[in-house]
Formats: sequence, structure tokens, C-alpha cells
Amino acid sequence: MNEKAQNWDTYEAFRDTVQRIARDKIEPLAAELDYTGGPPEKQFKIFRETGLVGLGLPEEYGGGGGDLMAQVIAVEEIARVCSSSALTMTLGWGTLDPLVRYGSDELKQEVIPPVASGELKTAWCITEPQGGTDMAGMTTRAVATGEDWVLNGTKRFITNAGWADWYLVVARTEGDEFGIFMVHRNDPGISFGENEQKMGLKGSPTADVNLDDCRIPQGRVVGGPTGGMARMTRSLTHSRPVIAGQALGVAQGALDQAVAYVKERKSMGKPLARYQLIQEKIGDMTIRVEGARALLYRAVEYSLRDRPEARQLASMAKTACSDAAMSVAVDAVQLHGGYGYLRDYPVERMMRDAKITQIYEGTNEIQRLIIAKQVLSD
Repeated sequence: MNEKAQNWDTYEAFRDTVQRIARDKIEPLAAELDYTGGPPEKQFKIFRETGLVGLGLPEEYGGGGGDLMAQVIAVEEIARVCSSSALTMTLGWGTLDPLVRYGSDELKQEVIPPVASGELKTAWCITEPQGGTDMAGMTTRAVATGEDWVLNGTKRFITNAGWADWYLVVARTEGDEFGIFMVHRNDPGISFGENEQKMGLKGSPTADVNLDDCRIPQGRVVGGPTGGMARMTRSLTHSRPVIAGQALGVAQGALDQAVAYVKERKSMGKPLARYQLIQEKIGDMTIRVEGARALLYRAVEYSLRDRPEARQLASMAKTACSDAAMSVAVDAVQLHGGYGYLRDYPVERMMRDAKITQIYEGTNEIQRLIIAKQVLSD
């Protein structure tokens, strides 16, 4: 057996483990979490106990050391039953990626171990009220004053706002330069808005983060006060496949539900699955899911090999997986007929949860521009 096949066997064994966690522990809580809203305390406890909360963080800081493929597999399998829970599980990995890559040893030691163990939670703060796609248009500012940085601005649509302990904040420092800063919830000058009332991902808290003369130590800047935009771009190339994995999980979950329903539901004395029109729709849904999965895994491979095409492929995977999630979830609701419109059936929640994957982590419209720009420059 060659090395690549052995590695894949390891990944598949890991997938089996996460599937069992998802099926036995997360799925039974999914409907209640959606109905009551977050924060997902029970789910976070499960991820802490199973070690998944620290999966994507370095082993030397107490994390699991899981590479990007392991992270994508984990989020895919959890999102297959509960997208809100999947997002909660991944936040420590994505949020701290810039810190892992560019932070000082002292700052890493302060932040990463308690996050990897599940003692503390994280959020990252990029989007602002004026827009989220245009990172260069951010107005939040950080000014150096003696031994401190003072931050002012508002960050919007922040996942885990008010629930998290550490906040990774991107802010303008001088001219067109940006820095990345680690802000703690106990720092003076940070406050949080009311939780947003959302269409989907109801189990994941979302709110504003307000910085009003928020003062932090000089050592909390990640990699220096300039060059932050380039650092975030590289981290997004890593995090977009993870969000693509979340979307793929929703698509697979909706397909699972549709297949189970048409096998059981009868019309005119025979299961819906016996009708060719239903079979055609199931076939199309399966093609979309598997096509998106193949593209995602290719994007992950290129990212792990640090290939220059990784950024383009990450955008392609994020777009393909989120579009598949939305279309497959809509079809799954349609196959359920009137029952698909009821909260009693998971496909109703999955359709609502799918939509945000086309919007956050860079809208799919922007992803297409990134892809086209690369193709046209060749």
C-alpha cells in the first residue's frame, strides 16, 4: 500500500470516529439548539471532551495538530447533522490561524493553550457595518500610545460575540496599512451588542463588537503593526476550505434526509423512490454533492502542499460547496412535500442554515471575481 493510500485510510478512520460523535451526541441536540438558540454550551462541552475543539491547533500548544484535511473532514461530518455546532467547533482553529503563523511565542503561549483545551473561546472581527467584503475599506483604527494600543471602531456580524474570551481584530494602523490584534473580553473599552435574530445558524450567537478607546498591551499585535491584510489573505485561504466543508456537510445531510424519506414515504402504494422522476432528482443531488467534495479535497491538497493555486481553488471550493448546499437543501425540502416545510423535519433547518454559507467568509460573487482574476492573468 502506498503512502497516500495509508494516509487516506487514517483520514477515513478519523471520519468514522467523528461520524459516531455526530450521530450519537450532536444530532440528538440539533433541533433543540435551533429552536431555543445559542450559545451551544452542551455541544461545546462535547467538543471539549472529545478533543475536537483543539483539533486544528498545534500540538506544542496543547492542540490536536490536525492538518487541513482532518479539519475539513471533522466539520463536514458535524455539519451533516448540525451546522451551528460545526461552526462552534471550528472557530478556535480559524480565528487563531494568523496567531499560529505570525504571532510571538509569548502571545501564542498566552492565548493558544487555554483555547486548545476548551477553557476559553475565540472570535474574529473583520466585518464592519459599512461592509464585509471590502476589507480594505475597514475604518476600525488602532493607534500606538506609549506601551499600549488603543482601538476604536465597530465590528458587525461577529460569531461568538459576547460568548468568546479572545477576539482577533483587524484594524487600520497607518495610512493603508492594517494590523491584527488580540483583544480580551476583560480589556477596558470592549462591549457587545444584542444577539442578532437570524434566518439560520440560530444556535451560534452573532452580535456587534464595539471598541471604544479599547486599550491593549503593545505585545498583543500579531506579526507587527503593518502587513495585516496579506496575513489575513493567507489565513482566509486556509479557512475557506473549512467553511466549504461546513457547506458540504449541510449538502450531504440534506441528501441523507431526502434519501431516507423517499424510501419510506409511499404514493399510490409504492415508495417514492420507485418513481423515475424522484430517482432523477436524487441522482442530480448526488452529483452536485460529490462534485463539490472532489473540488474541495483538491483545494485542501493544494493548500497542504502550499501551491500557488491554493487561493483560487479555495475560492472555487467555497463557492461550489455552498451553492451545492443551497440547491440540494431546497431539493430535499421539495422531495419532502408539505412535510419539508415543517420544523419537525431536519431539512427545514438545513435549508435555512445553507444560505449563510453563500454569504460569509467572502460572498460567492467575490469568490468568482477572485477566480476570474487569476484565470485571466495567466
